[in-house]
Amino acid sequence: MGKTVRRKFSKSSAAVNFATNAKQKLEQGQNPSCAFCRRSDDCPEKYGEKKTYDNGITLHYYCLIMSSGLYQRGQENEGIYGFLAADIKKEIKRASRIRCRACRRCGASIGCAVAKCPRSYHFPCGVEKQCIFQFTGQFASYCWDHRPVQKVPAVWSGSSYTCAICLESIDPVPSYEVLKSPCCKNTWFHRQCVQYQSLSAGMFFFKCTICNNKDEFQKEMLRMGIHVPEKDASWELEENAFQELLHRYQRCDAKRCLCKKGREYVESDSKWDIVLCKYCGSSGTHLACSLLAICMENWECPDCRDIVYKSDKLRKRLSKERKSPKRKFADNQGSLHSPSKCRKLSTETRKECKNCQIFTSKSHTDILKDLRSQIKLNVISRIYVDRTNVWEGALREMRRKTFSPSSTICIQFSDDARKPQVVGDLGNSCHEFFHLLMHHLAHSLLFEGSATSKNMTLNSRALRCDWYYEAGRMIAISLVHGGPSPNFFSRTLFSCLAYGPEVTEPTMEDVTHVDVTQKIKKIKESSTLEELKLSVKENADYLSVAGCLRSVWSLDDKEMLVKDMLTFHVISRVRSPFERFCEGLKVLGVLEKIQKYPEVFAELLCYKPIKLTAETFGKFFSIEFSPAESDRRIAESKVIGFWRDYLADVEDGTTKAAFEEILTFTTGTTINPAISFLPDLSIKFLHSDGIIQYRFPTAQTCLNCLKLPMSKTYEEFKGCMDFAICNTPRYKKNLIQ
Repeated sequence: MGKTVRRKFSKSSAAVNFATNAKQKLEQGQNPSCAFCRRSDDCPEKYGEKKTYDNGITLHYYCLIMSSGLYQRGQENEGIYGFLAADIKKEIKRASRIRCRACRRCGASIGCAVAKCPRSYHFPCGVEKQCIFQFTGQFASYCWDHRPVQKVPAVWSGSSYTCAICLESIDPVPSYEVLKSPCCKNTWFHRQCVQYQSLSAGMFFFKCTICNNKDEFQKEMLRMGIHVPEKDASWELEENAFQELLHRYQRCDAKRCLCKKGREYVESDSKWDIVLCKYCGSSGTHLACSLLAICMENWECPDCRDIVYKSDKLRKRLSKERKSPKRKFADNQGSLHSPSKCRKLSTETRKECKNCQIFTSKSHTDILKDLRSQIKLNVISRIYVDRTNVWEGALREMRRKTFSPSSTICIQFSDDARKPQVVGDLGNSCHEFFHLLMHHLAHSLLFEGSATSKNMTLNSRALRCDWYYEAGRMIAISLVHGGPSPNFFSRTLFSCLAYGPEVTEPTMEDVTHVDVTQKIKKIKESSTLEELKLSVKENADYLSVAGCLRSVWSLDDKEMLVKDMLTFHVISRVRSPFERFCEGLKVLGVLEKIQKYPEVFAELLCYKPIKLTAETFGKFFSIEFSPAESDRRIAESKVIGFWRDYLADVEDGTTKAAFEEILTFTTGTTINPAISFLPDLSIKFLHSDGIIQYRFPTAQTCLNCLKLPMSKTYEEFKGCMDFAICNTPRYKKNLIQ
């Protein structure tokens, strides 16, 4: 009974073995195994492409090229990748007698390149045992004991690192699975990530993902066993991958296209031919639609122009060109007398004009008088304001539809019972109005900085209410209508107005926020790379908002980082307020004149300390004498001598009155207007008529006229002048300190 069972079991076992062998043969027919490693795995990333060739041999690509006894004796198109079929069969036969030190099976065709090492192994077994296979030179392989290693300095264990390709966490310790970049400090990779990248990028695009170093990076990765195929990148092998590059951009991107047939209409060799940007080639314009049509080969789109003008290369070139002003004068001579051409000057040209002083033949008085010719004397705009709230009153009145900047302005203060006073006729109220207005702007929330150097601020309420535009418009109106100039712009703000923000470089003095100043100083004063990195890390939030957050690789990076932070805080952050302010300054053509005569207007808009002297103050006044043959002329000449002595004493500080108080007594303002006083300052004399005796000086502020008493002695003249000037209640009350 037992034998029968045993016989039945034997038949059943033979049937199972037969079925298994049949299944294996069927599988081998469908998925044959590699002739070297005897594995049927099809994993191109690990073992290379598996392929069955015409001679019936199935091979993994890596098993083939790494076999120690196989040499490429044919051409690239002969045999299998240059390996002849006869040589391959001999190598398979040789390997069939060698056992693998890993799996103990025959077919180990790869041996360690170290001469004294007897180890041999299959390619897949070598991969599993972490052997190194160098796909370059002699295609050497190294066993797990003799494989090359990377030598790197110790890394601080407290730091956290990520793979520069997959961005997952990585242990910064050199090993078989972890590779260190040879060109970037503290850059690590997973071996598998690098291998996948190399297979995708190919030899021509395989490089460090951080610094784009190619030669050094490839050499080290090949040494550490990364296979870099000599092929094009996978994204270039796609069918019609770059088909769109063959199409030429054909569209007019001008703000206003003049072509009636549309923006995409093109007619070669005519005004409707489209010219592309010389930098990007992805923006175009019709010749007739572009202001730069005569320079078609050098046309730049606005986006590229902004980028180019921000580059350090341009600034260096401009600094060199500043040394040859005569040549630039000759080059630009043709556009000196054309306002329309001046408006079209590029940022670069306006920057050059700053240093060449091309447009400096006129004084600011002449320029403003030319602008004043726009004012219509027969059209009057009345403004009613309160001295204590001049800003809101000016906003309310100047926003009325009936107000025109080119009309004659009539001012009446609501706290003053006198009749309205008109610019150019009854001048003191208008002088006082513009004086109060400039004083308010200098201390308003629209500007920040010291009293003599202010920049734009970013105020959401002011931006929402469009106060920046109104401030620019008020300054333009004040300059043209005979009011005072601001005299508080910083050099940086003026440079943005005259030459453009793109070529303006702010300084530390332009930053008024204490916390921002500390952030910039901390980065600027970093003495080591570690200290710089720590400063960047501590201020990462601010740098991210400013668009300046980036990795620093050397101490030299801090200069550009500081420059970018200053540019953001002083210029880029307030771009919207600045643009609205410029729109306001365009009223009456003031901004155009600023850009045309920057050196002249710098003295008006920026602070320039001026110390009045007896000589310069005396030149403000014209003297109206009596006829030369009259008896009064002798007495008047004597009083003028007292007047000059009095001015000398004012300069020496031996009088109670100052020059500013005399100016206020005469005109109602403490500041000499940019366009000069209208009418001019004058001196007349108070002669007694036998009934009225004049002991003290008087003034007609509406006519800017100072009337001097006919004093007998200088002591009497000095005492009367001091008393009258220093004890006039109205002007003492309204004098702005």
